[in-house]
Amino acid sequence: MRQFNPKWFKEHESWLEYSIEKDAAYCLYCYLFRQDVGMQSRGDSFVTKGFNSWNKKEKLDLHVRGVNSAHNQALKNGENLMKQNQHIQSVFVKQSNQDKIEYRTQLNAIIDCIRFLLHRGLAFRGHDESDDSSDKGNFLELLQFLADHNDVINEVLKKTPKNSKLTHPDIQKDIVNAVAYKTTDAIIGDLGNGFFSILVDESRDISIKEQMVVVLRYVDKKGIVTERFLGIVHVADTSALSLKAAIEFLFSKYALSLSRLRGQGYDGASNMQGEFNGLKTSILKENKSAFYVHCFAHQLQLTLVAVANKRIDIAEFFSLVSKIVTIVGASCKR
Repeated sequence: MRQFNPKWFKEHESWLEYSIEKDAAYCLYCYLFRQDVGMQSRGDSFVTKGFNSWNKKEKLDLHVRGVNSAHNQALKNGENLMKQNQHIQSVFVKQSNQDKIEYRTQLNAIIDCIRFLLHRGLAFRGHDESDDSSDKGNFLELLQFLADHNDVINEVLKKTPKNSKLTHPDIQKDIVNAVAYKTTDAIIGDLGNGFFSILVDESRDISIKEQMVVVLRYVDKKGIVTERFLGIVHVADTSALSLKAAIEFLFSKYALSLSRLRGQGYDGASNMQGEFNGLKTSILKENKSAFYVHCFAHQLQLTLVAVANKRIDIAEFFSLVSKIVTIVGASCKR
């Protein structure tokens, strides 16, 4: 009876395997690494079914075929896996300490520039950030200014690979988000477990999307009344239910409890201070200690509008004051 010949192992020792139980031959590399290329190179017979046509030994050579065959591609993938020095982990280990120092130097310079721009409230991007641009925007220009006055940073930036993305806008946004997270975390830490009030207002942005801004007002550990910006939340609409849901989302995000709320300040809109369905009423139902205070700036504005509508001389006075401020403020000589 025809059967598997052990001498075939010497001819195809790199890939040939034999199963005694199934009495069939298989390709080790095709079984592990073969890509789905259909019936190319008769791969299925050496992967799933097994080869047992012992009188057709030439099919072993046909399975290997040319350099770019499916078998040789699988064989190459297996050899690459066995080369430990090519693993990505080995590449990271080989990275010299000097490379790590230079990378950290560049990253610290970028973070310093971002912190400066954030602290001053300045824009990052420029209209034209190409290499030959005379004004690449605040961020790139500030980074170059820092390099011009620091030889170490200048040397590192010159050696930076062209494919480095540390100055890319996406990386800038990631760092800004990290700074925002740490800043908010510091605010929440300063608040601690104390009581606080919220100031809320809503408006549309330039893309006509409704957004709500929330400010915390509390007494810090030094006894000073402090107001801190907490965040902006986009809302589907400006109904009281949507605004309350947005406030609850912010509270849960920063581990704030509605039971510690002792004040709420809004404008005089019906969705805010409505007696039945307003945001003020919705919060008071859950916490009766969250007293409502009508925003004094809005009260003053409403008072001035009401008085100006009744008295023409008052309206003319404020119109004249506005023109005087414009004329004087527009010129340093005046």
